[in-house]
Amino acid sequence: MRSWFVSLAVVAITIACSQSKPGGPPPPVTRAVRETVTVRDPDLEKRLARLELQLLAKDAEIEDLQSKLEDTRAEVVRAMAKLQTVASRAQAASAMAEAEVALQSMRSSAALEPPEAVQATRLVRQSASEFDKKNYGGALYLANQAKTLASLYRGRLNAGSREGTRPGETPFAVPIRLVLTTRGNIRQGPGTGFPIAFSADSGTALTGYSYADEWIRISDETGRSGWIFRSLVARP
Repeated sequence: MRSWFVSLAVVAITIACSQSKPGGPPPPVTRAVRETVTVRDPDLEKRLARLELQLLAKDAEIEDLQSKLEDTRAEVVRAMAKLQTVASRAQAASAMAEAEVALQSMRSSAALEPPEAVQATRLVRQSASEFDKKNYGGALYLANQAKTLASLYRGRLNAGSREGTRPGETPFAVPIRLVLTTRGNIRQGPGTGFPIAFSADSGTALTGYSYADEWIRISDETGRSGWIFRSLVARP
């Protein structure tokens, strides 16, 4: 009797196993997809552009100082070589007087003393010191350097006087040499809303005097002036 119940249980288990439902489909595989999203920040880009312009201005100062250093070294070499052509006392005195007049003209033409006037003042004082030492060649050289600064200032002033200083316009410490990297338009003001003053080809030499936002006030070798966007120019 017991064996009959055991046999019946085995049959029941076998039938149950044969009737079990097959397993369901395997779960879906989830794969992560990485995407790069670029977020543009207009304020950050504007700050970066302004920093690039300030760096350009500092580069111009370094270039100007390097040029003066090279001129000074050349002058020292000429003095050590004892050239036969020595400047006379009258020549040095005349150049010093012209430099002083140019310096006073710079100071009177601007409400704030321009950076060129600071450098010219130092050169005029050095020239007077060399004159007192009877180094008339050195005095003449330094006075001519002061007059060169005055000439650069007049060029910057003439470029700006055609339309007046713009709000937020910042002058470079010294005029800087630039070159167009592509054909572009020079406008009458610092913005695309201003009329086009003229167009210039890639490679055109320009002189930069100041900047406002991302625009640089320039003039070309023919005397034409206007504003150009910073990305269109580079240092030569």
